[in-house]
Amino acid sequence: MTIEQAQKRVDEWIQTTGVRYFNELTNMAMLTEEVGEVARVIARQYGEQSFKESDKEVDLADEMADVLFVLICLANQTGVDLTSALAKNLEKKENRDKLRHKNNDKLK
Repeated sequence: MTIEQAQKRVDEWIQTTGVRYFNELTNMAMLTEEVGEVARVIARQYGEQSFKESDKEVDLADEMADVLFVLICLANQTGVDLTSALAKNLEKKENRDKLRHKNNDKLK
């Protein structure tokens, strides 16, 4: 699925199943909540935190997909074309950081 297709599919889901988009502020709060859930899984799976018995069935991929879903909702309702935005952002990073990371002694 392309990013464009994902944006269309999320919009179709919202229109048919979700009834309407939550407002932008609600979606921003939901995005923050979902990112926190990803952080929780990573802290336990890759960090020093331990899983509670109730947390052992969590799925990192599913939590990341929740983040992406809400981000796509925000993009759709604010008129952001994520395909174009990502392309422009990568171009900016390629130009700005062309030598920055290669010259970073901390990364060697």
